[in-house]
Amino acid sequence: MTEHAAATAAFDAAPPPGSPRSDADRREAARDAILGGRASLGIELGSTRIKACLIGDIPSDVLAVGSHDWENEFVERMWTYSLDDVWAGIQAAHAALVADIETRYGIVPTEYGAIGVSAMMHGYLAFDGNGDQLVPFRTWRNTTTGAASTELTELFGVNIPLRWSIAHLHQAVLDHEPHVPQLDFITTLAGYVHWRLTGRKVLGVGDASGMFPIDAATRDYDADLLGRYDVLVSGSAPGLQLAALLPEVLVAGQPAGELTAAGAALLDPTGALRPGAVLCPPEGDAGTGMVATCSVAPRTGNVSAGTSIFAMVVLERPLGSVHHELDVVTTPAGDTVAMVHCNNGASELAAWAGMFGRFSAAAGSPLDSDAVFNALFLEALDGEPDAGGLLAYNHLAGEPIAGLSEGRPLFVRTPDSRFTLANFMRAQLYGVFGTLSLGMRVLAEEGVELDAMFAHGGLFRTAGVAQRFLAGALDAPVSVAETASEGGAWGIAVLASYTAAVASGVDLGLDGYLRERVFGDAEFDTAAPDAADVAGFTAYLDRYAAGLAIERTAVDTLS
Repeated sequence: MTEHAAATAAFDAAPPPGSPRSDADRREAARDAILGGRASLGIELGSTRIKACLIGDIPSDVLAVGSHDWENEFVERMWTYSLDDVWAGIQAAHAALVADIETRYGIVPTEYGAIGVSAMMHGYLAFDGNGDQLVPFRTWRNTTTGAASTELTELFGVNIPLRWSIAHLHQAVLDHEPHVPQLDFITTLAGYVHWRLTGRKVLGVGDASGMFPIDAATRDYDADLLGRYDVLVSGSAPGLQLAALLPEVLVAGQPAGELTAAGAALLDPTGALRPGAVLCPPEGDAGTGMVATCSVAPRTGNVSAGTSIFAMVVLERPLGSVHHELDVVTTPAGDTVAMVHCNNGASELAAWAGMFGRFSAAAGSPLDSDAVFNALFLEALDGEPDAGGLLAYNHLAGEPIAGLSEGRPLFVRTPDSRFTLANFMRAQLYGVFGTLSLGMRVLAEEGVELDAMFAHGGLFRTAGVAQRFLAGALDAPVSVAETASEGGAWGIAVLASYTAAVASGVDLGLDGYLRERVFGDAEFDTAAPDAADVAGFTAYLDRYAAGLAIERTAVDTLS
């Protein structure tokens, strides 16, 4: 997420009937849940912020929050985060959460009822038999796995995107990297953190589905494809057995271990936190986005907008063909999902907003980040439906759907384009949805139908702007709940509470739990597509697709 998008906000939805109504009653109920060790903690490691979120007996009630900003590094042409930064960030976010609890309720938590960990999906974390990291973390943002992706897609008959963990592993095999013979375990970022907290090498099925294809019947790795891979590398990587390297797969509601004493010390170095909390299966940000928008049932979908942007559509039936624009992944419960993932989301938009913010300060009228975004977003509403002939490309990193191996953000216009601030900002917002819309066109051609599309992420905090433009881009109604800027930290806290509920004998299924226990009284703001916006965005997207040749030339000529 951008700094603007990642701003933390408490969720103020009215509690269900029969629950405490007054502020004093709600505060006392929160204190009781925390002191009683019943509160559920969610931690999500996003691309620019690590967030911690605590919820109480009513999962829609956010009791406290904490966060820590961090950034990836581009080291030797590889996007990465150090594991030292992972733990420093988690500890800082948890400390901020504890400080928030102390400020709000005058107490310090010593135990939680349940904990969940979520993080950016995909990528490659590799360890040897001693648990030592073999190579720096290779994140989802890297696009160096083209040869592996192509070979595996052909072998499996399933699209294997560049960012998937199996593509990273196979590229290491193809490149004869010296660490491959030492491999004992590979996982995702969420899986790694969970392992260190519990000692268990497991993964939620949604996150696992971004490592290796999942069999819809078994809700586990596809055994036939595992066998094909072992045969493929038997000569180049003798003795490699892929199943032995991958985390165990669990579905939502299954217990995934308990917080160990060592894990409690990692999370809270002060020593105040006691071990013993149950952990839910660790999940990816796509899965927590589905939970946070109540879109885990067939014919529902959601769009998550941050540093990356992606759409998740829960399918009624398998896709008819393999498409490089579409991943096939799962919900946290294991239902099949078509995913349109774009490496580039709102970061370029945030960079422009930062420049306008600096201009306001230089002009003697400084505005804070939220005020800058709000003013620019509202200005975009006055733009022409097709953005006046302007084009904005948000490609800071490579973008496989657009055929780009590297990023070159560009703003393009012709001499007769209408170059106004309103058109400029509309073009920038359209640009966030541009590559995503190319992928959604493919889904539409597959005949996939939706009853509801939800959106979340800080991009949607300014009411009636990005949501309206997304509705025009998709030509479908788009709904936003009050949790739109809470995002995945709240979503994984809800999954943790679901695991605790199942353990206590309450099992409504994940969709039932969300609808009855979490979103029962939630209000959604729904924007229907405006005909002028639909026509304007269609014209913009046709121009955008044609102009991708400019982007490819920029990649080739600007190093």
